[in-house]
Amino acid sequence: MHSAIFSDPHLNDELKKYARAKKVSKDTVLIQPGDEIVFLPIVQKGVLRIMRQDNEGREIFLYHLYPGQTCAMAINCCQSHKKSMVKAVAEDDSEILQVPVKLIDEWFKYEEWKSYINNTYANRFAELMQVIDLIAFSNMDKQVLHYLEERAKAADSKALYITHQQIADELHTHREAISRLLRTMEQKGMVRLGRNTIELLTT
Repeated sequence: MHSAIFSDPHLNDELKKYARAKKVSKDTVLIQPGDEIVFLPIVQKGVLRIMRQDNEGREIFLYHLYPGQTCAMAINCCQSHKKSMVKAVAEDDSEILQVPVKLIDEWFKYEEWKSYINNTYANRFAELMQVIDLIAFSNMDKQVLHYLEERAKAADSKALYITHQQIADELHTHREAISRLLRTMEQKGMVRLGRNTIELLTT
């Protein structure tokens, strides 16, 4: 189960001994803002959606975690002994490996684990910079398109079963603005709108 991610037999032995496999159904919330993080989730199957939430409960989408990946924000909170600053939701029925937080630093004795953690930081940082650029420098239509493309990629489907309100909540804007943008995008042949469905027509 673990060999697909790591090749070091000693590291895999540690994983088999201490990590716990967990199955989660679609839309299950694994981590909430303010939670004390007691495990590091490594995705084995499915996809997790990571979001940032402010004090008023408003959310903004950050990135997805795919099989073999873990959350840099969770690592950071564990190492700095802070509570979670993100929300992690199962995009689909998923399987994760829960690594106890006390082992994150201890396993740095394994070069493969050290590289895995460092690469996680590098990859997530690049994705976060893209999110920041979209928020700071792009029009809302580019933000919406990026969001839809990421959700479609995670779902492995061009058709998304999602409401305009859900998009508005996760992009921190008003439903009316999202609805207007989506209608404009439909007129441009970028999407096809249905009842609680949005089909991406772009490649």
